[in-house]
Formats: sequence, structure tokens, C-alpha cells
Amino acid sequence: MPKFLVTYHGAGAPTPDEAHEAMTAFMAWASSAGEALIDPGAPLGPAKTVTASSVSDGPADGPANGYSVLQAADLDSAVDMVRTHPFIGRGGSLQVSTAALPG
Repeated sequence: MPKFLVTYHGAGAPTPDEAHEAMTAFMAWASSAGEALIDPGAPLGPAKTVTASSVSDGPADGPANGYSVLQAADLDSAVDMVRTHPFIGRGGSLQVSTAALPG
């Protein structure tokens, strides 16, 4: 079954209370995703951007704040799975990308 990378964008840094609420909501969503959530991922920290000619501190254009890996029948099914993700309710957006495998 195909895999999909879900990257988290926006929503800002939560307060400690908001972070606790966000984690509780995420765990409920993760439970509803079941075995399709093959890697729950993690928030992302400092980054460096690598190009053909340089390495620079900071994220690439359109920084991702975190990630998860899903398994679904197709891209539309993966999108349907994240429609109820609590990160969206906090003002963020989720990018769902097909993991392109060679061959």
C-alpha cells in the first residue's frame, strides 16, 4: 500500500496549556487513524537548507513544523484521513505528499 508524507505548516507556537490540549487531540486523531498511521512523526526543530551551491541555516521555503507518515490506498484516501486532524483546527495546514518509490 502506498505511503504518504504529511507535513505540518503554520499554527504558531502553542502555550504550554495549548500544547497539552494539542497533544491530547493529536492522540485521539492518531487512534482513529489506526494502523494507517505508520509513523506518528514529531515536531521539527532547527534546520539547515541544502542546495546545489550552499548550506544555510533555517528551513527551506514553506517551512514544515512537523510530519507524520500515513499508509493509504491512494492520495485522495490519505487526504480524507487528515480532514479531521486537530492541527487544522488550530489554524495550521497539512500537505499530503505521495512518497514516490523508484521502479
